[in-house]
Amino acid sequence: MLAVFIFALVPMAWLLPIETTMDTRLVHGDKFLHGFTFAFLTMWFAGQYDRGSYWKIGTGLIGFGMLIEIVQHFVPSRTSDWFDLTADVVGIIIGVGIALAGIGGWAAKVEDRLLGRRKRAGAD
Repeated sequence: MLAVFIFALVPMAWLLPIETTMDTRLVHGDKFLHGFTFAFLTMWFAGQYDRGSYWKIGTGLIGFGMLIEIVQHFVPSRTSDWFDLTADVVGIIIGVGIALAGIGGWAAKVEDRLLGRRKRAGAD
């Protein structure tokens, strides 16, 4: 999350060296990047916690997205755009949907599999 926060605050030219930042592809790509990033964060945290915590994850990530937009308002090289927050929320909804479809709890599944292999290897 720290990396996401830092990338949200550095000048866009540092991330995408282009002549104009108002390029239409960049504007739409920015919304896609917001959605993708927040879908990824949602799936990451949904892998760590049970289904009952998904609403907390979503609420926390919405707050994180709001924090980013508020801070960007005060950073001269960035702009605050509430459509970015909309893209964040869409990404969170997609992430929760994917988690509910079966990827949720992935961390525990990986740990169980690794521990199971270790037990079998130690038993031989």
